[in-house]
Amino acid sequence: MHETRDRLLILQTTVLTTVAMLAFAANSLLCRFALQQWKIDPVSFAAIRLVSGAIMLAVIVRLRPGRSSPSHADWLAATMLFAYVAFFSFAYLTLPAGTGALILFGAVQLTMFSVGLGSGEKFGYLAWLGLALAVAGLFYLVSPGIAAPPLLGAALMAIAGVAWGVYSLRGRRLTNPLAATAGNFARAALLAPFLSLLFIVNARAYADATGVALGIASGALTSGIGYVIWYTALSRLSAMRAATVQLSVPLIAAFGGVVFLSEAITPRLTVASTAILGGIAMVMTSRSRNH
Repeated sequence: MHETRDRLLILQTTVLTTVAMLAFAANSLLCRFALQQWKIDPVSFAAIRLVSGAIMLAVIVRLRPGRSSPSHADWLAATMLFAYVAFFSFAYLTLPAGTGALILFGAVQLTMFSVGLGSGEKFGYLAWLGLALAVAGLFYLVSPGIAAPPLLGAALMAIAGVAWGVYSLRGRRLTNPLAATAGNFARAALLAPFLSLLFIVNARAYADATGVALGIASGALTSGIGYVIWYTALSRLSAMRAATVQLSVPLIAAFGGVVFLSEAITPRLTVASTAILGGIAMVMTSRSRNH
């Protein structure tokens, strides 16, 4: 009985995690396509993404059977969500989808690993070796060279990754991830006008119907619903595994970029992806325990 229940729980967690990773990869593709094709500016894309995500989540909470107790107002989580969305959007002005996703989730992995280590989580030699391999792949990707990504775009995406890592960790112990995510999106959406005011001197806001639709899809579907799914899976994962499983997203984004955005898979991206994903496999097959 217990064995069957455990297997079902593992299967459910695997399915939830896979769906969440596909949603995160789709976020990169939607944002990159919108900005690459000059369908919308990054400030407008970020604002529409946050507002549409907040509306979608509010509707889901409202329609959900039973009453949900109000979530605690976590302004730190909301600020991290806002920072992630804002820096993410500007980074994709210059970064290809796969490269941006690699930098993003590499920074996420380092952030979550550091927090897990600081909280007393123990890691075996195989996990440390896998981490080292993944980090080496990330550094190789952004190291100077002809095929290196733009430094500014890489730095912006790294900041987005740190923010997302902190945001993810804030949700690991939530008992009601749906209500909490809805509240975080609502509060982050309130911060969106400040981003617009900050860049209003640029006076380059633009958006067509396709750009708005892409922003809504990113906010309502792959962000709002995607984050609810991720929070549900996150409560069942250790910090180490939660950090490393997200590094599967760049591979999905890279191949999606080839198929949908006509982006090239460079030798540097191939080597870096192999190292990072190999590191994931090593970490995921190792055991971790808490103090």
